[in-house]
Amino acid sequence: MQCRFPRVPSILLLGLVYMAYVLIGGAVFWKLEGDVVQQDVSQILEKKAKILRGYPCIDQDGLGALAEMIISASKAGLSLKGNFTRDGFWKFTSSAVFAATVVTTIGYGNISPSTTYGQIFCVFFALIGIPLNLVVLNRVGKYMLAIEGSACDFVERKTNRKKCSRYLIRLVSYLSGAGLFFILPMMVFKYNEGWTYAQAIYFCFITLSTIGFGDYVADNNPDKVYPQWYSFLMASWIFFGLAWLARVINHSIDTLERINTHLKLPRSSVNDSQETQSENPGPGNQELPEEEVKVPPVI
Repeated sequence: MQCRFPRVPSILLLGLVYMAYVLIGGAVFWKLEGDVVQQDVSQILEKKAKILRGYPCIDQDGLGALAEMIISASKAGLSLKGNFTRDGFWKFTSSAVFAATVVTTIGYGNISPSTTYGQIFCVFFALIGIPLNLVVLNRVGKYMLAIEGSACDFVERKTNRKKCSRYLIRLVSYLSGAGLFFILPMMVFKYNEGWTYAQAIYFCFITLSTIGFGDYVADNNPDKVYPQWYSFLMASWIFFGLAWLARVINHSIDTLERINTHLKLPRSSVNDSQETQSENPGPGNQELPEEEVKVPPVI
């Protein structure tokens, strides 16, 4: 007699995998960043003591006031390295980029409205702009899928290999998108911002995934003179890059759902289930429509 173990509910298994993934990630970040932060704190305290010794006319209260002034200048986008100041963050170009980060829910945090009217307007602007952004991104994603589908049909007619041609076109689409929305912007940001390649590619992903930590922000250094086209290029890159990355995330979700569906089925019924799906595909077993593009969640 064959011994059967009770089947674990798929939602419980998925929850355990999710919790384990988050906890493992937290442990890795703790090990990678924890010791470095302690070293940074020690160095900052040493620099603070050195300043107080080197400038005896500045006491603890004066140093605190100076730090507050530096923080305020940084929030306003002003340069303190020379005898000049830029016109701050709230230029038209930087304001347009800020509006784009609001409706895309990136929210770097480096710039935010400080007036009461500006904060109230930001709330209503986001209430309308976020749904509008999702609709537009979904439509752009459909056009991308239509272009990919046309390319697949063309290759199929030439080669008579349906499955191979679709995998080939999808691979080319991913590689070209990675080059257009990650590799090329990485080089542009490295040149204009003075970042390393690792910092630039990190900024690209954090931005397009709408995580938006704000530790690295392009077009944000008051000591640099950026080209006039830089802000426009950045806004266009954010918009189309979000649509492309949404497709990648959509396919990743579809793959995870397929794995989850396979794991929750008994081994003996996998083949029968696959045959049933081919004959009568149910709502839970159907492949997501190609034209339905999921956008990244609002973070």
